Amino acid sequence: MKYFFDTEFIERGAEHPIDLISIGIVTHDGREFYAINGDCDFSNASDWVKDNVLIHLPPKNHRTWQHPDQEMGKGQYVSRALLKTQITQFCDPERYGKPEFWAYYADYDHVALCQIFGTMMDLPKGFPMYTRDIKQWCDSLGNPQLPPQLKGEHNALDDAKWNREAWQFLQTYSEHFKL
Repeated sequence: MKYFFDTEFIERGAEHPIDLISIGIVTHDGREFYAINGDCDFSNASDWVKDNVLIHLPPKNHRTWQHPDQEMGKGQYVSRALLKTQITQFCDPERYGKPEFWAYYADYDHVALCQIFGTMMDLPKGFPMYTRDIKQWCDSLGNPQLPPQLKGEHNALDDAKWNREAWQFLQTYSEHFKL
């Protein structure tokens, strides 16, 4: 199963791990997952993150803050421990087949995903230890113009949806040109 994902995070340098803000995941067949890390220390956000990422998040007192009636992965603030459980269930290799993760400029996204579980060695059984990179694939195809993202840039779920759209574009492009 192909999973297209994006993370938003706070980065503060080599002395600090990436602090996950949110993660959006969409599948090749249309399932969606979105959650906000309730354990994130938003006070460490740079001005750029405040102006471009945090503005997309509902306030913590919004109904999505760990609301018991919310369906899993529909935008609620959750603890890192619960996030780990929810992503494991959403991407369950036993139920959906071996995961194939895709992201755009995937390096930090992969690290942020791994850190949800602890380290790369702590990834759930069946999860790959790498994420395929849409931008690298695009470059290898001659860097064709990708479709524009029309809404929600820097919202993890909207970015994940665009990642799927970009992947689909590149798949069609590579088939058309037999690359």
